[in-house]
Amino acid sequence: MSEPSYTASEMMIVVAARVLAGARTVFVGVGLPNIACNLARYTVAPDLELIYESGVYGARPERLPLSIGDPALVSGATSVVSMADLFGLYLQRGLVEVALLGGAQIDRYGNLNTTVIGDYGKPKTRLPGSGGACEISINAQRTFMIMRLKRRAFVDKVDFLTSPGHLTGGDSRAQLGLPGGGPELVITDKAILNFANPQREMQLSALYPGVTGKDVQAEVGWPLRVAESIQEADVPTNEELRLIREELDPHGMYR
Repeated sequence: MSEPSYTASEMMIVVAARVLAGARTVFVGVGLPNIACNLARYTVAPDLELIYESGVYGARPERLPLSIGDPALVSGATSVVSMADLFGLYLQRGLVEVALLGGAQIDRYGNLNTTVIGDYGKPKTRLPGSGGACEISINAQRTFMIMRLKRRAFVDKVDFLTSPGHLTGGDSRAQLGLPGGGPELVITDKAILNFANPQREMQLSALYPGVTGKDVQAEVGWPLRVAESIQEADVPTNEELRLIREELDPHGMYR
């Protein structure tokens, strides 16, 4: 039986969903993180509670939400509270198990930039800013990133540090007193990277079928570390692809 055909984005969504197996609470944004979390809810994490920074806990969106303020997030949700209560009573109390974040730039220690490209005073591009991402990256127990692997995004030094990862590496995050565990995984459209070393530096840990280490290094702006053992990620199943194409993203906005 031949393997199903899939896009790089579909592979990324499936991998992101699978790493949420067994998770109970996840802080999620719209777009790719949203699809991944809903796929996990249908498959490996049926008890997953989706939390959105607009104040929605336990969301059950029946269609792809257009923003964190989309009314689709409210229908069927467990609770709807103010943003102040959500951040103060859930996030800052350490009750969010996993955060799924993206960004315009990421460096070797998992620091994220969603503020500006170029000089802050005279930027080439002004980005949306932090939103809740800074607080989320500080307080979530675990942080997973989902980003397409591009050299312009995986940079040696971010132009602006919006959301702290492992800062300068090692125990620098703990020394600053940040309560959350920091970045754990970076899920891309070519490979999975983690920070499982004493320096807390990003390293290649798994490749997707047909992708080589050279393919990954070509899109990273620094000499990328490689884990002692490199895994190969399993391809999406027919059922995972059906859920993405028919239930979660029928119009192909992100897949």
